[in-house]
Amino acid sequence: MATGRAGFSLVVAMLAVCALVGCSQSGSDVERAQSQVAAKEKALSEAQAAAKSASDSFCDAAKTYIEALDRYADVLTDTAPTVGDVTTAGSDLSKPRDAAFDGAEAAVEAQQKVDAAAQELAAAQTALAKASAGPTGSPATTVTPPPTSEPLVPAATVDRVKKADEEFTAAQQSITDQTTLADASQRFNSAAVALEFAWLRLFAEAGCIPDAQTAQAQEAVTAYVTALQKDLAAAGYYGGAVDGIYGPQTVAAVEELQKASGLPVTGAVDKATAAALQAKLVAQGGATAQQESATTAAIQQTLKLAGYWDGAVDGIWTPALTESLQALQAQLGVPQSGVVDAATVSAFEKAVAQAKHPSPAPTPSAAPSP
Repeated sequence: MATGRAGFSLVVAMLAVCALVGCSQSGSDVERAQSQVAAKEKALSEAQAAAKSASDSFCDAAKTYIEALDRYADVLTDTAPTVGDVTTAGSDLSKPRDAAFDGAEAAVEAQQKVDAAAQELAAAQTALAKASAGPTGSPATTVTPPPTSEPLVPAATVDRVKKADEEFTAAQQSITDQTTLADASQRFNSAAVALEFAWLRLFAEAGCIPDAQTAQAQEAVTAYVTALQKDLAAAGYYGGAVDGIYGPQTVAAVEELQKASGLPVTGAVDKATAAALQAKLVAQGGATAQQESATTAAIQQTLKLAGYWDGAVDGIWTPALTESLQALQAQLGVPQSGVVDAATVSAFEKAVAQAKHPSPAPTPSAAPSP
């Protein structure tokens, strides 16, 4: 009996020592690790939901700002605008501009929180694997942290928006009560269009236009302006960046071409301007002379994507192409001039931007429009 009592006492003592050193803690360690994983999974889900909300808010704010820019660019097309109209309209841009920039910052910050939450979840999952293996178990599996997500939009697009915003601000500040209306128009209108185009590019690349076809249409418009800039540069009239933005430098280059060709100086590309540009390229000889106008081909491609051109994309401007362009302009609600100008491109881009919130489908008719 004495030996039995001694053995029992020894077992009790060992259990007490084990309790003191944590021999029975493995179970609670796993439970705590599981609890941490669950908490981090919830945190990641909440961060992702917040990022989605921030992205949607940014898209709404950006759309509002783009529409405000579009209205501002229309000021000088009114019947009797004044410099005061330009100044007043400019002040109306401050709130939507701030909201758009604040929305962009909030979206970026929300995405950074998603990345941080994903990293914390990976660390918690690694800790759970170690706890499950125990002190004498096999080496725990290390969960590889997910890579940091890509920026919402490419850095080049952000830089383009910042530069266009700076140029637009400078154009605004240069307009005073003593500035002539013609001078004010030249200074601010092209800068406004350039800024609107830059924001439209950011709007699309931020995922605010989910439909692939509308994004393709926007790319076609950008391709047209890019082709125009390349042709103007080849002809010696354009020295700016080939960025697909119909901005001040592009307008100025078109105007110089028109002056040199004895055409009305409008800054817009019509059939006569396109022909003059092609003549300049042909006159230079070499490989350029063997190519049809890339700008005309880009116009044809854009109209084809929009459903207004069923002819060949051959770079040849015909009366039928002018009529197709006028039909598109009628649909966009801009003057049916048959001219590819900043107003037409801006209206087309605006239509693309509004694709995120399409109007209800009309009742089908026997002869639907394109």
